[in-house]
Amino acid sequence: MKRFVAIAGNIGVGKSTLAALLSERLGWEPFLEAVDDNPYLADFYQDMQRWSFHSQIYFLSRRLRHHWELLQHANSVIQDRTVYEDAEVFASNLYQQGLMSERDYRSYRELYEVVTAVLPPPDLIIYLRASVPVLLERIRRRGRPYERDIPPTYLEQLNRLYEAWVARFSLCPVLSVPSDDMDFVLNSRHLELITAKVLEKLQGREEVVFDTR
Repeated sequence: MKRFVAIAGNIGVGKSTLAALLSERLGWEPFLEAVDDNPYLADFYQDMQRWSFHSQIYFLSRRLRHHWELLQHANSVIQDRTVYEDAEVFASNLYQQGLMSERDYRSYRELYEVVTAVLPPPDLIIYLRASVPVLLERIRRRGRPYERDIPPTYLEQLNRLYEAWVARFSLCPVLSVPSDDMDFVLNSRHLELITAKVLEKLQGREEVVFDTR
């Protein structure tokens, strides 16, 4: 059976890494996020208030296109970022921080809500949870220069928005993975555990509990 699974989570949590590992383990095709091709990104980092709407619209349109293409894909796929996070977490944060105007945010939300209301959701979202200290360490290890100065308060705010979004999300099942306690890169047993829980959730198991002991 063809499956469409997407991985959600904060910056540095390990979405791309887990997508690649699960694709190998399950024989699914990975679709990994590339953020550097956003033509507004450099302007956004120079003047967030001026360019936040343009940048978020670009991310949303590209992610919607990718989502639709994955729905049409012949084989099972796994994606390392969902279309929902752009609006529910990142655009919402920009608005709450005063970096996107009320008018722009309402226009953005209207577009997002109209499109996602008719867009078929994935079969499953894997939500990777991690505390801020763990996120900071993983960000430091991967060494991307533009992430070097991300403040802990920013990651904490994103974590709060992620938790609020997942708590109310109902379009498809969500598997929450406590990644603070799991090293799915170096510990094969942890990867096997996540793989098993993903398959259980796809088979309709309502209660999926992680035990890393």
